[in-house]
Amino acid sequence: MLSLSNTYSGLPGRFFAHVRPTGVAQPRMLKFNHPLAAELGLDPGELDSPGGAAIFSGNNVPEGITPIAMAYAGHQFGGFVPQLGDGRAILLGEVIDRNGIRRDIQLKGAGRTPYSRGGDGRAALGPVLREYLISEAMHALGIPTTRALAAVATGDEVYRETVLPGAVLTRVAASHVRVGTFQFFAARGDVEGLKTLADYVIDRLYPELKGAEAPYLELLRSVARRQASLVAQWMHVGFIHGVMNTDNSSISGETIDFGPCAFMDYYSPTTVFSSIDQNGRYQYQNQPGIAQWNLARLAETLLPIIDENTEAAVEQANQVVVDYAVAFQAAWLAGMRRKIGLNASEEEDGAMIQSLLDLMQRDQVDWTSAFRRLGDSVRGDDTPFWSLFEDGAAADRWLTSWRARLAGEAAVDNRAQMMDRVNPIYIPRNHLVEEALAAAIHDDDLAPFARLHDMLAAPYQDRGPTKSRYGEPAPRDGRVYRTFCGT
Repeated sequence: MLSLSNTYSGLPGRFFAHVRPTGVAQPRMLKFNHPLAAELGLDPGELDSPGGAAIFSGNNVPEGITPIAMAYAGHQFGGFVPQLGDGRAILLGEVIDRNGIRRDIQLKGAGRTPYSRGGDGRAALGPVLREYLISEAMHALGIPTTRALAAVATGDEVYRETVLPGAVLTRVAASHVRVGTFQFFAARGDVEGLKTLADYVIDRLYPELKGAEAPYLELLRSVARRQASLVAQWMHVGFIHGVMNTDNSSISGETIDFGPCAFMDYYSPTTVFSSIDQNGRYQYQNQPGIAQWNLARLAETLLPIIDENTEAAVEQANQVVVDYAVAFQAAWLAGMRRKIGLNASEEEDGAMIQSLLDLMQRDQVDWTSAFRRLGDSVRGDDTPFWSLFEDGAAADRWLTSWRARLAGEAAVDNRAQMMDRVNPIYIPRNHLVEEALAAAIHDDDLAPFARLHDMLAAPYQDRGPTKSRYGEPAPRDGRVYRTFCGT
């Protein structure tokens, strides 16, 4: 029913631990991702079944599959922990998808591993459905991300602050290697392990670097480029990861580990949702700098294999970390130009964009609505955009300067449609996510989850007035201000 390889288990034994999932009482398929299964070359009809639920709960490990838990370390909120690892995740193996790309298939919440650090290795239903919703929404938005293949109820209870129904998520990723994976070997002075890991990553994720004159420096540079692009895309849609620890920073450049993440409603650069981020380390405006900080930690691990001359290695690696900021700013500005309908680049664009953001912050304007409704202004109707602002005169002045800027460009017939393709209507609004999770947890009702999932699958397509609630921010008294880690 499921045949997988596992190249990672071919690495030395200190890279992972062999472990089998812990059985569950009554596995039941809650949601199976048919399009993703087909993309992976799997049989959706065969796996969306009781037999599939047995596999994706961990009850049945098909013959030939060798599950492992991966070792890694990490900086958690700035403090280094030399051994973390997959405490509740088990890598079943890998599959070559229909595009010839190797993808991991991992169970999250499948029981204890040698890296559980006293935890139960389980996942509650709410965080599993949350990751399913938001990771698939990120994919629909066009942002690199891990994917959700299946969500399975276990029939067991999970004990957190209260007793909760248990579940297991099946996650798909280009790789689960993290910055923290490199830190694991660097913390032990294991240069051979670092080189083995770097060679594995190059072979799997960056094959174009094979044969490069300085492959490990180029690896750092390639990761930096992907991180710059990824975080810029987060910023464009108002996404706040919430726990940008180095063990949650993927070498593949995918969004990974959807814990207390959330999307902004009204624009504020200091927005933070995570209940465990007491000091706002990972607030919205800090994300580009934190990604650079994480990149610097990766650079530190690679120094011994970048150059035998330590001073030369430091100088080269430092330049990559500095260049990241330039790459991020370019990616962010390019994306923001597209969001406001600009096709050409002018020096004053950054200031014009910032003036809009200042207005949005002052009047507490909803991030997603502002950019989508700006498309209506291109069509000749300023009212939808203007009505978002308390200071209509200031909004009018900005629209006047923006129109003058557009007039300086060559005419574009489909400018509004181009804006619609980068400015979503539907995002995983916090209040709608919480509503769907509450129904599933407390009433065993998956209908709100299914409806929200359907809306998020086509975030740029207007579904009409009967679906308008999915595109609107929560009332001020109904906003969700805190989200919680799944552990």
